[in-house]
Amino acid sequence: MSPTIVSAARAPRAPKPFYASFGFQVLAAMVIGLILGYIARQMGPDAAGGANWLVQTLSTVGSAFVSLLRALVPVLVFTAIVASIANLRELQNAAKLVWQTLLWFAITALIAVAIGIALGLIIQPGLNTAVAETAARAPSSSGSWLDFLKGLIPANILGLQASTSVRESGATTSLNFNVLQILVVSIVVGIAALKVGPAADPFLAFNRSFLKIVHKILWWVIRLTPIGTIGLLGNAVAVYGWDALAQLGWYSAAIYIGLALVLFVVYPVLLQAHGLNPIRYFQSAWPAIQLAFVSRSSIGTLPVTERITEKNLGVPREYAAFAVPLGATTKMDGCAAIYPAISAIFVAQFFGVPLGIEHYLLIVFVSVIGSSATAGLTGATVMLTLTLSTLGLPLEGVGLLLAVDPILDMGRTAVNVAGQALVPTIVAKRQGILDQSVYDAGESIESLDTSDAVPAE
Repeated sequence: MSPTIVSAARAPRAPKPFYASFGFQVLAAMVIGLILGYIARQMGPDAAGGANWLVQTLSTVGSAFVSLLRALVPVLVFTAIVASIANLRELQNAAKLVWQTLLWFAITALIAVAIGIALGLIIQPGLNTAVAETAARAPSSSGSWLDFLKGLIPANILGLQASTSVRESGATTSLNFNVLQILVVSIVVGIAALKVGPAADPFLAFNRSFLKIVHKILWWVIRLTPIGTIGLLGNAVAVYGWDALAQLGWYSAAIYIGLALVLFVVYPVLLQAHGLNPIRYFQSAWPAIQLAFVSRSSIGTLPVTERITEKNLGVPREYAAFAVPLGATTKMDGCAAIYPAISAIFVAQFFGVPLGIEHYLLIVFVSVIGSSATAGLTGATVMLTLTLSTLGLPLEGVGLLLAVDPILDMGRTAVNVAGQALVPTIVAKRQGILDQSVYDAGESIESLDTSDAVPAE
């Protein structure tokens, strides 16, 4: 008879007042951000014609929060992917789990892009728009399949890229990171560590410890979300207002209708089909979805997503530690499926370019195969330009849509993260490794207690 492992029950925590919960704090911050953004917009420009002090303050607060998240992205992606690959050796059916995960990534992306194409044809946002053609301009950077393939080859072990910009004040050089290259390096290092065997155990132990430290630091940054929310949302309202949304009203509506259909119809149907209660899923996943909405970063939300997937949805830690980091860099139902599909149809309709069945098949192909081009960071211009260039549509159409992109990116990222938690849950259920009792409990981590933010080994 196999030994029975009994885990100690967690002592019940005293209920916190509603105003102390993370969810309430973020919602309150959103309201404050909207109010301050409206006030800042009504104040108008300063005496010199630039942004007034309130706009500058909101912009500084929001950008500082995003910068803190981005600063931890390279080391987080590397350590998380290496640790996740190492954890796969603890699973008996690791290969099957990997292929099932990739398959369900593709299935959900296929459903999302089909919804995007249908909404683009039904609503016809490119014909029902008030935006002027003078707003059309090509983006400063664009994506192509050649760039995508070249981007898979690491330029250096750190995935860093240097760029120099020349201004009146002089030339400045900045370092940027390519998440896709970091992902490739991480996968190669993780697989090599497994092949090396016992000799790599010290390295893997160090990597696990380092990942815990990174998670802890990132958790401290996440605690600043309410403050960051005020800056991000307030600046969006102050800078863009409602004028841009009014001009692109049908386009924005089509995007958010598509996102809502995927999040509140497709995902619940898939959960129900696998015998999982959708309400329980949203109760558990809501903290990650909420954080993704305000931060606009799948990778920045990664620690929360991984934690709710394991602790609240019942996915085994060894599998969650693989599937969630992989999804944070490649699983983008919002940014890489709905958004490029509707946007491509908008551009085609606006410029009067007819699309045939082969073009719609290309949209599906790009959305399912090229989603990793978005790489889990804010914005999806690379994915959009990749889609437009593949279809032969004018890249100047990107300029028409940039005005409302930050507002749309909030919803896109929320759907991305919801899918990144959904797929491991479904795959774990199909493979019989989901802890159904944990899932059915429908617990929440709204308190975001940093004392147990990082799973124990």
